Amino acid sequence: MVYRLYARRVEGRLDHDQVPKHIGVILDGNRRWAKASGGSAVQGHQAGADKISELLGWCDETDVEVVTLWMLSTDNFDRPEHELKPLLGIIENTVRNLAADGRWRVHHVGTLDLLPAETQTVLKEAEEATSGIDGIIVNVAVGYGGRQEIADAVRSLLLEHSEKGTSFEELAEVVSTDLISEHLYTRGQPDPDLVIRTSGEQRLSGFMLWQSAHSEYYFCEVFWPAFRKVDFLRALRDYAARHRRYGA
Repeated sequence: MVYRLYARRVEGRLDHDQVPKHIGVILDGNRRWAKASGGSAVQGHQAGADKISELLGWCDETDVEVVTLWMLSTDNFDRPEHELKPLLGIIENTVRNLAADGRWRVHHVGTLDLLPAETQTVLKEAEEATSGIDGIIVNVAVGYGGRQEIADAVRSLLLEHSEKGTSFEELAEVVSTDLISEHLYTRGQPDPDLVIRTSGEQRLSGFMLWQSAHSEYYFCEVFWPAFRKVDFLRALRDYAARHRRYGA
């Protein structure tokens, strides 16, 4: 009861004009939550996946327009097969559920080539099935790495201009940050205003390195499966209290 009253109080004082339009979330702490609860890593990942629908509901209530969820990094491929395989299965089911919900426009960010064929198919089908939905854009970062994204953007830029017959000298004259941004996984979307990381870790670990140049960061001590609405509202309140100068 006390928690619900406090959450309502925080929400009641929230200025919706100051809510971030794009929130990136590093869903961290699944395995540590499971260990603390006496469960397995798979149970932790599933609990973390179950939390996503709650988060999107909170975002919908507060007028957030884009949410990027870091679900699997390129570094995660170094995990043992007995953990990686069920994790991919959980991610596939989560993406299917997001698409079936009917409220979200699912968009994959990451390198498809690194992923198993079934995972690639699920991501492509979810994106196609929700392309016409006028709802929150949900970027599912699967097989994602910030450095890899920049490398892929540069590669895409070079290939595009190679097909046009642009010389290296001509390309060097026109290349710019805006031009590179047009080849990122999130092209056409606003950069994240706020990046939230759970579990108490205070680093980005390569998350949206290019896009987060002017983002505000909020580090939350709680493990991702235990993330509550009040934790989310506190992050929004903290963001609204900051004065963003953009270098001025």
